[in-house]
Amino acid sequence: MHNVAPTPATGTPQEETGQLPAMFAREGAEPAPATRRGPDYELIQRSPEFGALRRRFRRFVFPMSAGFFIWYLTYVVLAAYANDFMSTRVFGMVNVGMLLGLGQFLTTALITLVYVRFADREVDPRVAELKQRAAVTEGPRQ
Repeated sequence: MHNVAPTPATGTPQEETGQLPAMFAREGAEPAPATRRGPDYELIQRSPEFGALRRRFRRFVFPMSAGFFIWYLTYVVLAAYANDFMSTRVFGMVNVGMLLGLGQFLTTALITLVYVRFADREVDPRVAELKQRAAVTEGPRQ
């Protein structure tokens, strides 16, 4: 049988920054000065560049998701209520329902490829730019 008891960790990110919750503060001790490590996420979120990036991302993702959902819902409704149409043979044993079902898989792959291309060209360069411009403030390590 394996030992499943948790082993004590060497330290957590909260312990390393000195920002432990108040319930662990020693009585009578001064609270540790607030230190911040890493990017200022609130400042980044308020920046116009981040807002533009978020709008660009949403203008791509929401219509693409809605289009695929409508396409999928159409397939399900046709499968449930248009049995004669879906069972129409196209060639051999292949019918319309099988082709539309295969189209669901192909559409998923196509959307994935289009999104990857969009992210590589539009999103990733702007994210890298935001990362470079992000202010990092460091305090004393405790």
